[in-house]
Amino acid sequence: MTAAPGDTRSQDRSGAGVGGEVPASGATTPPVRPRRRRREIVLLRRVEVDSPVHRLWAGTKLLAVVAVSVTVSEDPTWAVAGVLAVALLAVGRLARIPSAAVPRLPVWVWIGLVAFAGFSLAAGGKPYVHLGGARLGLGDLGLYALILVVSFELLAAAALVGWTTALGDVGPAVATLGRPLRVLRLPVEEWAVAVALCVRSLPLLVGEIRVLIAARRLRPKPSGRSLTRLADDGLEVLATAVSVAVRRAAEMGEAITARGGVGEVTARVAGPARRDLVALALVLVVCGGVWLLPS
Repeated sequence: MTAAPGDTRSQDRSGAGVGGEVPASGATTPPVRPRRRRREIVLLRRVEVDSPVHRLWAGTKLLAVVAVSVTVSEDPTWAVAGVLAVALLAVGRLARIPSAAVPRLPVWVWIGLVAFAGFSLAAGGKPYVHLGGARLGLGDLGLYALILVVSFELLAAAALVGWTTALGDVGPAVATLGRPLRVLRLPVEEWAVAVALCVRSLPLLVGEIRVLIAARRLRPKPSGRSLTRLADDGLEVLATAVSVAVRRAAEMGEAITARGGVGEVTARVAGPARRDLVALALVLVVCGGVWLLPS
């Protein structure tokens, strides 16, 4: 059955272009390559799986991060960094964290890290190597690499807390951990409320800034891209972000008041259990073993 000359429905089915235009005979449309979706940096997003690490109390994980941070920062060495790396990989495996949860850093971050590595190499320091008649000192470069590795490991430890902990459990955990400080008449409750609100607001603020930057990209680009123009764009985005943050803060304040005040933000939830004591004991064993490593 053939279509009538004036019938355009069959032409639409056969690949008519936008506006009803039919490609010329023999013309081929170039394939459209799907854009590769970049993995964005996502902060404080819980990975919804069931694991022993997820079932731990939030305060236990906070204490573990503090203990690891103090231990590693006291005397950072490659042996300490290696032990911490193995421990983090084991915890991540036990928590069943998928590789897709690990953010991919922007290119400019890697460019900055490589640039600082070049500065460290130019600074020299023992030991020295000879390369093509040039004498290069690797001392400062090795120290820079060690600090960089330890910094990434501490960030990974904090990320494990975010991947395995609900945001609503952080405030009550901070209030419970700081309860002994109330004897000194310190504002523990206010500190816990501030920490809880910051933790809950950070992902929201990052999302708002991402939307603002995307909206800026939709605007017509000016002919020139001078430093002054870039600075003006940054200030405009910053001012808009501040106004959005103030509006969100007002909405959050009204919501907190409607739900019973700031006391509900740090309302006590389930505290530590026997498994939390076991986890803290394991952390102390690892930290104690790190102290016994040779310097």
